[in-house]
Amino acid sequence: MIACAAPYGNAGLGQHLKQIIEEAREQEDLKGYYATTIRPEDSAGHLVTLPLLPLLFRYTPVRFSLPWKSYLSMDQFDRAVAAQLKPGKTFTGFVGQALYTFKRARLQGYQTLELEAANSHVRNVMRLHERARRQFGFEPSWLNAPHAAKTLREYAMADVIMANSDYTRDSLIAEGIDPAKVHRRHLQVHPRFQPPNSRPSDGVFRVVYTGSLTMMKGVPLLLEAFSRLTTREAELTLVGGWATRAMKVYMQAKLAQDTRICLAPGDPLPHLQRADVCVHPTYEDGFAYAPMEALACGTPVIVTEDTGMKEHVREGINGYVVPTGSWEAILERLEHLWQKPLTCALQAAG
Repeated sequence: MIACAAPYGNAGLGQHLKQIIEEAREQEDLKGYYATTIRPEDSAGHLVTLPLLPLLFRYTPVRFSLPWKSYLSMDQFDRAVAAQLKPGKTFTGFVGQALYTFKRARLQGYQTLELEAANSHVRNVMRLHERARRQFGFEPSWLNAPHAAKTLREYAMADVIMANSDYTRDSLIAEGIDPAKVHRRHLQVHPRFQPPNSRPSDGVFRVVYTGSLTMMKGVPLLLEAFSRLTTREAELTLVGGWATRAMKVYMQAKLAQDTRICLAPGDPLPHLQRADVCVHPTYEDGFAYAPMEALACGTPVIVTEDTGMKEHVREGINGYVVPTGSWEAILERLEHLWQKPLTCALQAAG
């Protein structure tokens, strides 16, 4: 049995969920799964609805707090799954949304409790998000103290913790979790992400970012770096949307200042196939699907040291890894790629 408060196959967490479900299905191990959307006409899927949350988020002070909205969404999902959990042998849940279901599963006699660590150790996440807050400070983290405390209890209850990168695994072990308890899961991008037949040759240096427009994802770092590019023949495309009013105000100001920047919510594939580089400037990401999708398209990447997929970057061949929180390092690599493109990234995509 598997549970995740994400839509099946949608965005990073939904893709993570889909891969686990389909691997279990292929191995004939899937008994069922719980999610906020399920695969169409899937008898194994159990749709979890939380009708009170929209009212809570619209008519109470919670609507002004990103961390409380995040915590309550996952916590209420966890409680709803626990209330309807069917018997089984192994239960797989995701961090921050599995504690009550773990307890219910134990009472039902489940043999194994498996926890998916979608991010690095929660203490590491808190440290890095605090660093982002000190650097820019206009948007809160999605993580608050109750959320972190719940995650620590889930670490303790789990029999197995699945890490989706060496970065995540090492952070868990560094915080004292038994290495024997931590296993690796290798995530894959959708096969539709492929190199294009051709790329634009109009002399414009195209930079792309795909993902949520948040401070914790390092979007302000990218904008600081891009604003200082020496070439004016450049454009930055941000494929994603914001979740807070603070980010909306910040982004609108940046868009007004620099006409080379544009928003393009929707499918990232055509933008990745046209881009000269994909920048993922996050302060922390357990894996990071977006730059992996870029690599699959033959597009070079610039990622930070606190990105799980950095293990797939071949320095100077398909991209670069830069220090976390440094717009100066991002700018340096952008300037370098503008002058010396990594044409070998297409060959490396295979």
